[in-house]
Amino acid sequence: MAPGRVLHLSGDLGTGKTTLVRGLLRALGVAGPVKSPTYAWVEPYMVSSLDLYHFDFYRFDDRNAWLSSGLSDYFRPDAACIVEWPERAGDLLPPPDLRVQLSYEGEARRAALTAHSAAGEAWLSSSRRSLASI
Repeated sequence: MAPGRVLHLSGDLGTGKTTLVRGLLRALGVAGPVKSPTYAWVEPYMVSSLDLYHFDFYRFDDRNAWLSSGLSDYFRPDAACIVEWPERAGDLLPPPDLRVQLSYEGEARRAALTAHSAAGEAWLSSSRRSLASI
């Protein structure tokens, strides 16, 4: 994750959105608990000098809550944001650099990654190179 990046995670309940976030945060060096922000809407993390915010909008149902909550203040050029259930907030959210659509495939899960910006394309290319070297 890099400053200014926005990652959207979509998928049915149980497809692994929070598990994916937990794995990403572990890979970034976060050692403490990584919990779902379902009730709080946002959990903050400090990764080196990067402010990283994990959102979960599963229970989000009020546009006015967004406007009065200050949630838009988290989406800054110097912070990274990971959003579960972005479709619940709709057009209130900034567009993602990268979207991950998780789905069931038998007993396994499938992840479809789509870049939505130049930064997202670079991120996706970098991920592909990393996976190819494994």
